[in-house]
Amino acid sequence: MVKRSREDQIRDLFTALYRAWGRQHWWPADSRFEVIVGAFLTQNTAWTNVELALTNLRAAGMLTVAGVRDVALADLEQPIRPSGYFLQKAQRLKTFIAYLDQEYEGSLGKMFAHSTPQLRAELLSLNGIGAETADSILLYAGNHEVFVVDAYARRILDRHLIIPEFAKYEDLRALMERALTSDFATESATHEDRHTRPKPPGAHHPPSTMSTEPRTARAQLFNEMHGLIVGVGKNYCQSRRALCEECPLKALLKTPVRIKARQ
Repeated sequence: MVKRSREDQIRDLFTALYRAWGRQHWWPADSRFEVIVGAFLTQNTAWTNVELALTNLRAAGMLTVAGVRDVALADLEQPIRPSGYFLQKAQRLKTFIAYLDQEYEGSLGKMFAHSTPQLRAELLSLNGIGAETADSILLYAGNHEVFVVDAYARRILDRHLIIPEFAKYEDLRALMERALTSDFATESATHEDRHTRPKPPGAHHPPSTMSTEPRTARAQLFNEMHGLIVGVGKNYCQSRRALCEECPLKALLKTPVRIKARQ
């Protein structure tokens, strides 16, 4: 039997999950700026906490570029307190707005019009923006074709013996982007959205302004793959237990999962 490449195995994961769950409508947001704020707030916390902070910001009229720009730092800290590390996150949001104003006259449209490599390098130069946050902003707010690697992706790819969990971020991102090509994006768009299983609560959301925004087929594929991975990671492939018998990826698992002891 011919051994399937790592890229083929990743495509197999997508096909199995999409046929089981269909569209995920991830990232849930009503504006590009809400996505960006969410990308900062979700650092080191659960999405339920981010939703509380976003609700507070919206109620206070701060969920806009001008809203964050014009409010005092101390007054920005309080609404985002539910997301944790609120002092750092408030400062990081202020830093992003200062960058947006200085480089792009406060315009997200002007910012996202620049090339992916240039914009990614700029974002990574800002305090508090690592690769995952930068790529979330690029993909979900800017519709740039860049894959977001998170802890769930690392865990699932490791347990399926595709690539080690502690591989470098850029190696993981490059592998995912090689697998999820434009040709496969076009092919996957024809898959029937059958919804044969319940929607995973950790990923699926009702349609939102941003989740239904027109984008390239490949950017949409990256959106869906990331959302599907979140669903598996939260509900089946957890850090301290693996519910493989219930997981839609069971048939693709090569060996039984053994949970690694924490150091």
